[in-house]
Amino acid sequence: MTSFYGLYGSFLGCIMYIFIGSCKDVPMGPTAIVSLLTYQVVKGAGPAYATLLCFLSGVIQLIMGISGLGIIIDFVSGPVSSGFTSAVALIIISSQIKDLLAIKTSGTTFVQMWISIFKDIEHTHMGDAVLGGACIIILLHMRLLGNVKIGPEDEDEGPTRIQKLINSSLWLISTARNAIIVLLSGLLGFYFTKNSLNVPFNLIGHIPPGLPEVSFPPFSGVNIRTNQTVDFIDMVSDMGSGVVVLPLVALLENIAICKTFAHGKPVDSTQELIAIGLCNIGNSFVCSFPGSGSLSRSAVNNASGVRTPLGGLYTGVLVILALLFFTPYFYFIPKAALAAVIVAAVIFMVEVDVVKPIYRSKKSDLIPGLSTFGACLILPLEIGILVGIGLNLISILYHAARPKISMEIHNSRAGIEYLLLTPDRCLIFPSVAYVRNLVTKHSIKQGIPVVIDCSHIYGADFTAAKVIEVLTEDFSKRGQPLFFYNLKPSVVAVFEGVQPTDFVVYYDKHDLDHLLRSKMVASQDACFKTSTPKLPRLPR
Repeated sequence: MTSFYGLYGSFLGCIMYIFIGSCKDVPMGPTAIVSLLTYQVVKGAGPAYATLLCFLSGVIQLIMGISGLGIIIDFVSGPVSSGFTSAVALIIISSQIKDLLAIKTSGTTFVQMWISIFKDIEHTHMGDAVLGGACIIILLHMRLLGNVKIGPEDEDEGPTRIQKLINSSLWLISTARNAIIVLLSGLLGFYFTKNSLNVPFNLIGHIPPGLPEVSFPPFSGVNIRTNQTVDFIDMVSDMGSGVVVLPLVALLENIAICKTFAHGKPVDSTQELIAIGLCNIGNSFVCSFPGSGSLSRSAVNNASGVRTPLGGLYTGVLVILALLFFTPYFYFIPKAALAAVIVAAVIFMVEVDVVKPIYRSKKSDLIPGLSTFGACLILPLEIGILVGIGLNLISILYHAARPKISMEIHNSRAGIEYLLLTPDRCLIFPSVAYVRNLVTKHSIKQGIPVVIDCSHIYGADFTAAKVIEVLTEDFSKRGQPLFFYNLKPSVVAVFEGVQPTDFVVYYDKHDLDHLLRSKMVASQDACFKTSTPKLPRLPR
């Protein structure tokens, strides 16, 4: 995507977010993740596709926000989000190799990119490689300056005024490192060009000056890749599932930023959906591609002491001024320097440090996280994130279908032995048959009265009621007592709707003695006439 389209998406959305956004630190605009997804979805078809994608993304996000569908983001777990972000970081770094080495590459996935890199790596341009490598090293060292503190850190004896000034200067240099590198490398390119010297690296070149023309998003155009005129339906078909996946990923990135800087306060995902949806719709009228909140720019905002979303006004105004007056100077910026800025920024998006805590906490959570990471490297990003979400849903459904049931043998106050079974979640159709089989298995094996502790059962459905009906009937035929303890009244109403046999519910533990004695007497009388399991005799 041509660089000036990123500038077009960096002023109107910022200003709109001031009035409709909910997070003070979010600067609305192009981000590395959304830009890469846009590149993969558009597939080289041209700027018209990207602008239409911006409009459609905004419309989808706005509709989801109005409909209250921000809850969808809750189905993306932390490990999946980390796996996706880490894979995107590696893909972005790989996409910048072509400018760092001045070679030709192709492909949209990580594997495809590196195959094309190795095919053309022999044509590496030394000037770009040296400049790019030097810029990356300098940027990484400048990043460390922000952590340097001169002077004592004691509360009683703090740093002197000069030491505070030095610390503030170091922080400013560290924070503005990207701008400093771009400025210095631009001056270097300007020196070679104006002195008619052979420029040893590739420059950005001409960027159209002025603000973009305000117009409706293109609903038809020319596919640059195929050189054919296409209508709206064809454009949407060419972009495929990315039209739906990209808005969700943009929301995921934006919510992650809001939660990072909210300091424990609640984040309204629905409001953020509406905000970034309207911002993307607005940006599509100024020839932009989709955007969202940027983590790196948000971190700078937060560290700078931004207190309200009005900080976006400064960003918008500066971009407008740059488009009006400074675009001729962008010509001299080396491509390798810009690639170095991107690489030095996104390399810290690879979340290696989360693997160890996940492993210590719950090893099974590594499965969706690592699967998402691998899928996003091998497959298109929109497919990779869908793989992660799908694994999350499978995990949720599995746990819903296989509740844990604790089994303990207790003695009542009267000395009657009984089996206590405690399911840990609600009874719905995927799990109720599994619960019934476990209850039946253990009850027949023990051959004593059974109590099901329903304290954790907060809901049930018709299928569960029918299974409970069969379960109570089986216990009644065996002459084996079955009681339900502490069952919620709403669940009792569901079960009683099918009129189960010998359905006994109690809420006071003192009532258990009376129920056991009465049932035991009846069961022992029945044992002489039937072949039911032998039950313990009542204590004398």
